[in-house]
Parts: sequence; structure tokens; C-alpha cells
Amino acid sequence: MPYPSQVNREEIVKQAWQLIEAEGTENLSLGKLAQVLGVKAPSLYRHVSNKAALLQAVNLHTSQQLVAGLTEAAAQTSGDAQTQIAAIMRSYRAFALAHPHTYVLAFTNNDDALRPDEDVLEQLALPLQELITAVSGPEKSLAALRGAMALVHGFVMLELHGQLRRGGDLWADFETAVQAYLRGWQTNR
Repeated sequence: MPYPSQVNREEIVKQAWQLIEAEGTENLSLGKLAQVLGVKAPSLYRHVSNKAALLQAVNLHTSQQLVAGLTEAAAQTSGDAQTQIAAIMRSYRAFALAHPHTYVLAFTNNDDALRPDEDVLEQLALPLQELITAVSGPEKSLAALRGAMALVHGFVMLELHGQLRRGGDLWADFETAVQAYLRGWQTNR
């Protein structure tokens, strides 16, 4: 069994994140986490004060991972603003589908104590904000940004909860919705 000082907060959060993805939030306990880390449960309290603090840290980690993915998608995509926005939206959806439990935990809870830091949430919007302005114009950019976020998040949540049941190719349907959304802003400038 490792010495408790060999376990750090980052390792605890990453392992909790992995456990949530594997077994769901409801199955996470500090006791189970300690067992997986090979330490005794009380040693975790040196790094996280309680389960709520751990979940908040997991939510921050989830948000940071999503921001990194969106930033990478923007950096790897050349072309006009519309092309880059579509790439960012695809990256967002891919992340949420790859990490459904932690995505839902981070972006659907109403408990302010568990919400990711506002600065991180702002970073989530930054890759889109400037690009959206190029598509919608500066006067309507906030509405366009909110709509883009709602389109992606809403589509993902419906998909994760099995509400898109009428068959078809969901990737193609998502792409069609994104392209139609972006064309709509160009014509309404």
C-alpha cells in the first residue's frame, strides 16, 4: 500500500474522474476511491475535504479537459470562421459522448457548490466567441454564441439520454443542424 503522502490531489481527482466514467457518479465513494488508490480513506481528507469538494474538483477537471479539446480543435482547423465553429462544435459533442458521466455531472447540476469555476466556464466560450462574431456580426454575437452552445448541449443531452430514437445517422444529423444554424446567422446579419 503506498504511503499516503505519495497520493496527491491531482491523482485523486483523475482517479475519481475515471471511476465516475466507469461506474457512474452514484457509485463513487471516498472508500472505493481510497481502495483503488491503495490508501486508507482518511488519507484522502488531506487533499479533499469531502465528497462534494471531490466532485467539484472532478467538474473542474472535466471543464478543463473540454476547454483543451475545443482549443485544440480550433487550432487544428484552417478555413473560415464557419468551418472552425463547426469543428469546435464537433469536438464538443465528441468529448461529451466519450465522457458522458463526467460531462453530465459538470454541466447539468444545479448545485453551485459543484459547478466548475466561472473562469473555466468562460474559457469554454472563448474559442467560439470571436469566431461567432465573424459569422453573426458583433451586435448579435452573444445571442449566436448562446444558441450554438444550446444546440450542442441540447443535442448531446438528448443523445445521451436516448431521446433521439427515430433512426438515422446522428453524426450526419448533428452536422446538418450545425451547418443550418451557421447559415441562418449569415443570412440574418
